[in-house]
Amino acid sequence: MKQAPSLLLVAAAALLPTMVDCHTVFTTLFVNEVSQGDGTCVRMSMDPQHCVDPIDGLDSDDMACGVNGGKAVAFTCPAPTDGKLTFEWRLWADAEQPGALDPSHKGPCAVYAKQIKNMTTDSAAGPGWVKLWDEGYDDASGKWCTEKVIENNGLMSIDIPKSLPGGDWLFRPELLALHNADKGDPQFYTGCAQVFVQSDKTGNLDVPSEYSVSIPGYVQADTPGLTFNIYEPRFPYPMPGPKVYQPAADSEMKAAVASTSSKAVQQTKGTIPPEYLIKNANWVGVEVSSYSTEDGCWKASEACYDQASECYDSAPPTGGANCRVWEEKCDGITAACSAGDFNGPPNKGKKLQSDDPAPPADIPGAANTDIEVRRRWGRRGTSLAASLS
Repeated sequence: MKQAPSLLLVAAAALLPTMVDCHTVFTTLFVNEVSQGDGTCVRMSMDPQHCVDPIDGLDSDDMACGVNGGKAVAFTCPAPTDGKLTFEWRLWADAEQPGALDPSHKGPCAVYAKQIKNMTTDSAAGPGWVKLWDEGYDDASGKWCTEKVIENNGLMSIDIPKSLPGGDWLFRPELLALHNADKGDPQFYTGCAQVFVQSDKTGNLDVPSEYSVSIPGYVQADTPGLTFNIYEPRFPYPMPGPKVYQPAADSEMKAAVASTSSKAVQQTKGTIPPEYLIKNANWVGVEVSSYSTEDGCWKASEACYDQASECYDSAPPTGGANCRVWEEKCDGITAACSAGDFNGPPNKGKKLQSDDPAPPADIPGAANTDIEVRRRWGRRGTSLAASLS
């Protein structure tokens, strides 16, 4: 009798606990308050024991999208222009334990974006980054932005500015922890979300040089915001990096976006296959071929386990929970083969129930919109976000 390939070693590796030393990692993207799935469309470190570590070196290319952030992931999530993006931070990438960031890690937040022509080959590191929003210390609430992120269950939200042309973009949330800045150790945490902005505006966003920066290179060791002593503070806090991008007036905006087509650009790469049965980060399981013979049954079983192996191999530190769900489907095919039921697969084409962690119930409003929405972001504290109407 044929035996199913063993995945015990692979599964054991996927289940290794993520080691945490009170740091944090960007794990999950939400589009208009809908989770895209843990790790989906997110560039993050693939090392489960060090993915929560701060970036090592201000001049490192890792400053752009984090460790392993120079490599594209398979999927790019679509989002409408003016839609809301929410970024989730966790102490434990797989949410094995709750928490977003240690309370001692006080400091500012920011979100940057970069237009990408080719998500696979274009470099994340380098010029072309613009800051869409930032916040440092809020005098009104007496809180740092990171403290608000903690109170918002690790979530921070922005609206996509209407001025951004359609196409592929990298969105880069950033946290800067200043608890050791007085000792020369400012700690940056970042990652990138791959997003396809759905807009009828096409071409390249042309912004003044005061808004566009290179990452790495936008901050130095002696940048005032990186040496700030939070224990003996002298406010106001000097926000590091460039000015927050302010969209031009409508007439100027049309000139700033050099149109290359009369039609909105359509996403053709990085799409999630609609026929998938379950998704784990940037992997999807698709139905095996139908069969009606013993040989076909065992071949389908093998093909199913091959997909499971691919799932475990590609799983980021957010975990392989849905790989195990898929593996259970493979076990069902194997059991049917062993019982002499050679017509299948069982439950052909049926969607499998995802085992992703439940998303937070209370998602904050966008921090970079009007005062009413900013009040929702800061319902536990007032936001100082710049307005990007």
